[in-house]
Amino acid sequence: METTSLLSFPSSKPPPARTLTRTHFQPANPFSLSFPTAHKTSISHRPITIKSAISRTKKEETVETVKTQLENCYLLAAIKYKGFTVKQFQDLRRSLPESSTLIVAKNTLVYKAIENTPWEALKPCMKGMNAWLFVHSEAIPEALKPYRDFQKEKKLENEFTGAVFEGKFYGPGDFKQLETMPSRAEVYAKILGALQGPAIGLVGTLQAPARDVVMVLKAYVQKLEEESGGQ
Repeated sequence: METTSLLSFPSSKPPPARTLTRTHFQPANPFSLSFPTAHKTSISHRPITIKSAISRTKKEETVETVKTQLENCYLLAAIKYKGFTVKQFQDLRRSLPESSTLIVAKNTLVYKAIENTPWEALKPCMKGMNAWLFVHSEAIPEALKPYRDFQKEKKLENEFTGAVFEGKFYGPGDFKQLETMPSRAEVYAKILGALQGPAIGLVGTLQAPARDVVMVLKAYVQKLEEESGGQ
């Protein structure tokens, strides 16, 4: 058998095109610069911020305001504040006599101002929201009456939660005593009637509550001083 040898010659056809597989390639950002990582130093921030400093200043100012109001103050009363509208509170302030001041302050700040003073007897009122009435006049009934009138007119349920007068605490049920205290004119009339009348009148005066007796005696001493000064 003849064997035929096949000779291979280079093909004249161009080689097949190579198929390129698309890969996810992200060119480098020419604008990005890499630097060696610097060592970070932790900085501790001070806990006191501007906001907290302002808040502390306002609290200190409130305490000082209360202390200032307590100077020459005869009575300090607390009124339940919850339920007041802004307009009602403004109207109430305008209805008060000049000798009375009404402010709103936190119980903690008021207590800080009255602590270790005779006004500390007001401690039972240090709960809830209160408005504080400072009375700088001996005419206690006249100072309380505007609020009672306003309360009745506006049909408010905001009651007095307590008061301190001459170092004594008066609860909500004791305000009738404060609201019916004799005025200076009534005290004068009482002392004059007792001194000019029978001895039993003077005995009756001396048997009155100690506060009334002191007021009567003060009025009598003042009357004697005025008479001696006029001679």
